[in-house]
Amino acid sequence: MATKQRGRPRSFDRETALEQAMKAFWEHGYEAVSISDLTRAMNIKAPSLYAAFGDKRSLFEEAIEAYVRNYGVFTAKALAEAPTARSAADRLLHEAAVAHTLPGLPRGCMIISAATNCTEQSAEVVAALQERRNKGVAFIESRIAADVAAGVLSADTDAHALAVYTSAVLQGMSQQARDGADRATLEAVADVAMQAWPQERAGETGPGEVTSGRGA
Repeated sequence: MATKQRGRPRSFDRETALEQAMKAFWEHGYEAVSISDLTRAMNIKAPSLYAAFGDKRSLFEEAIEAYVRNYGVFTAKALAEAPTARSAADRLLHEAAVAHTLPGLPRGCMIISAATNCTEQSAEVVAALQERRNKGVAFIESRIAADVAAGVLSADTDAHALAVYTSAVLQGMSQQARDGADRATLEAVADVAMQAWPQERAGETGPGEVTSGRGA
């Protein structure tokens, strides 16, 4: 015999509400968004917010995961799928130019901009996003180091500096998008940034791969 569910059923779509919360955090940042801002954006009452998502920080963490899943997945895919570090960076920067300027969405990258200028009360939120960004740098560095070891890139390539440089360009593109730069401008920035990347050595590719991608 089926057990009856207790409590009143939700009167809102959870995924839709989460999407609206994500956009609010993305546009205005973690600290600038109040609970009343969130309930207005999500079109729910505060008790429903707390019951469905927990507190503000828990909602923010879930919103970050939704952002990564729906809008930021291109970063991991570029780094994992491209055959060489150079082609990965090229793909990453050019796809960021698109992702940071999608119509109908906040500009830039939520992971870069959603927890800037925060007070000590939000230190753990800031640290969590810093950790995500640092993992991105480490991933880029590991791809570069692998290509150096395989002879795809010159042995004197500074893997760490090149990874930090690429991340710095990515973060700068995010801010430029928020300041109004369009897709074409950001794509031109990506082209210029790739000129600073060392060229791949002739006849060399990543392990078991064929060199491909813009600028390779």
